[in-house]
Amino acid sequence: MNQHSTSPIQPFLHRLLLRSGLSAKEQRAVLSLTGETERWTAHRDIVAPGQTVNAACLVTRGLVGRYDIMVDGQRQVTSFYIAGDMCDLHSVVVPKASWSITAICDCTVLRVPHSQLRDLCLEYPAVSMAFWRDGTVDASIFAKWVGNLGRKNSKARIAHLICEMGTRIEAAGLGTREAFELPLTQQQLADATGMTSVHVNRMLQELRGDGLLAFSNGHIAIENWETLAGVAEFDPVYLLLDATPQRLTPLDADVRQPPMH
Repeated sequence: MNQHSTSPIQPFLHRLLLRSGLSAKEQRAVLSLTGETERWTAHRDIVAPGQTVNAACLVTRGLVGRYDIMVDGQRQVTSFYIAGDMCDLHSVVVPKASWSITAICDCTVLRVPHSQLRDLCLEYPAVSMAFWRDGTVDASIFAKWVGNLGRKNSKARIAHLICEMGTRIEAAGLGTREAFELPLTQQQLADATGMTSVHVNRMLQELRGDGLLAFSNGHIAIENWETLAGVAEFDPVYLLLDATPQRLTPLDADVRQPPMH
C-alpha cells in the first residue's frame, strides 16, 4: 500500500489538484507535510483574533468557521471550511490573525508548521503557485459572500449558501451536491447570512414548502437542484472547479529580458 494513501494531507492535495497541475514528485512533496493533530469540541476557538501563529490549520474532520465580532457582540461568519481545506494558509505570510477560527462542530485539525510550507514553496515553485491559486479561491468565495449579503434577498442568501456548500462538498468527495451533511444550527446559518435565527427558520420552511430541499439534524437533501440554484442565482464559476488544472512555474512562464537602453 502507498505510504501516503491514508495521509491526513491527502484531502488537501486533492483540493489543490482540482485547480493545479502537479507532477508526481511535487505531489509526494505535498504529502510529506506533517503536523500536530488537534481535536476541538464545538464552539471552541482554534485561533483567536490578534494571535500570532506559527502553523496553518488543515481541517481533517468536521466543519470550521471564520468569524468576526461586531461592537455590539453579534457574530458575522465570513467562511466555512470542510475537510481538506487549509483555512489559514495565508498565515504563512501574515501570521497575526485578524479573525477568529472556530470549531462549528466537533472537529479535527492538523497544524502544519509554517516552516514546512515555506520550505516546500521554495523547493517546488509549482506548489507555491498551487497555494497561490488556492488562496485566490478563498478570496473569490469571500467576495461572493459580500455580494450576497449586500444585494440578495433572504431566501436567495440561504439558497446560495446551501448550493455553494453542496458543490464544495461534492468536489471534495464528501457527499453529493443533492445530499450532504452540513452540521449547522439555525443560529450559525443566521450568523453567515446576516439574518436572525427566526428569519432563517422561516426561509428554510419556505424552501421546504416550495419542494426544493429538506434540512434536518444537519442533513441537507436537495430535491430540485436546478430550481434551487435559480432561486440562489448560483453560478459555481467563482469556485474555479470547471477550469483545466493549471501548471505555471517561473520556468514555464514567458519571462522576457528587460529592453536594453
